[in-house]
Amino acid sequence: MKIIVRSAVRADLSALLALYGELNPDDAPLFQEKADATWATISGQHGRTVLVAEAEGVVVGTADCLVMPNLTRGGRAILFVENVVVAEASQRRGVGRELMRAVVDLGASADCYKVQLLAADDAYVHTFYASCGFQRRAEGFRHYIER
Repeated sequence: MKIIVRSAVRADLSALLALYGELNPDDAPLFQEKADATWATISGQHGRTVLVAEAEGVVVGTADCLVMPNLTRGGRAILFVENVVVAEASQRRGVGRELMRAVVDLGASADCYKVQLLAADDAYVHTFYASCGFQRRAEGFRHYIER
């Protein structure tokens, strides 16, 4: 299976929403108007790149990347990664590995000194990221804001 990783475009929005539905199945689907407005904000944000992985012309994976300028580490930026998901039917076929390779390449091209992500508390996921060269180096904390 040939996998192509590229930046997402507006035409990928329905495929992205389907992938995010697999990532967070308890979330209610976004109304199209909200999805369109959110995509417009994302696509116009400096330093933001949503990557998609295609196999045989179908979007089967994604990773949302944000380059954050930084006043430490000699002014080198940090690349934050969120919403990494590979369609269940395409898992264990190299899609995630190609996505993570593209993420690291994106960070290198933006002169980032590190790529940072939070992973689900799942041994399989941790093993996957370690196999892609990521190291467990910190403990993450979250504070969810209630509506």
